Amino acid sequence: MTTAQDSTRSEQEQQDGRGGRRALVVRGGWDGHAPVEGTDRFLDFLRGSGFDVRVEDSPAVYADASVMADVDLVLQSVTMSSATDEQVAGLRAAVERGTGLVGWHGGIADSFRASAEYLQLIGGQFVAHPDAPVQHSIDMTDLGHEHPITAGLDDFTLDTEQYWVLSDDLNDVLATTTHTARGQWARAVTVPAVWTRAWGAGRIVVVTPGHDVQILDHPSVRSMIERGVLWATEDRPATATDDTAAVAR
Repeated sequence: MTTAQDSTRSEQEQQDGRGGRRALVVRGGWDGHAPVEGTDRFLDFLRGSGFDVRVEDSPAVYADASVMADVDLVLQSVTMSSATDEQVAGLRAAVERGTGLVGWHGGIADSFRASAEYLQLIGGQFVAHPDAPVQHSIDMTDLGHEHPITAGLDDFTLDTEQYWVLSDDLNDVLATTTHTARGQWARAVTVPAVWTRAWGAGRIVVVTPGHDVQILDHPSVRSMIERGVLWATEDRPATATDDTAAVAR
């Protein structure tokens, strides 16, 4: 039987972001990408958007079926690490069921290099960042001008690592970046910089800028990640910022 106290507690949990949707933040790997400090920047946003947040310091949680069954969102920042076949299978299964997966830079595009199953899930792999850091532009595609994650954002310039990635055509590319001709590269090479990917019932968002917290604090980079969280979970919380909520609608 539900008591008045239980009802009050439930209402408070909803206000606090507990008892609602569940976000799993998985971080670790190479410390050079500041996985703890970087993901910490988005915890208040997640809670304010109605998520009950759980933080794990390794991908081991992916193999826990009881946990993954209730996860609505995975926010991952794990660079140059490894995951077992069981862990990758658990993540893939969750996304196939509808869990959103969002990440940035090497924390999602250079996580588990030895796993072909993970690379297939993500749809792209970091290979190099020639002449890093280098000033370069992030250029919106035609789709990017219309997509809720990037609509209303202009092309912008960063002075940081410029990722060269290998990818496939299942990705919906929202922004690109172009590497200038140099050395043995006879002509400029344009590669995806921001993309989404459908995997079963799930949505994946990859934002390649994000080498350090200064880049994560860039308004356009942060906006793409936060909008990506909302889009990947198919929700437009009333607590979102006016700009984000307006674009997401």
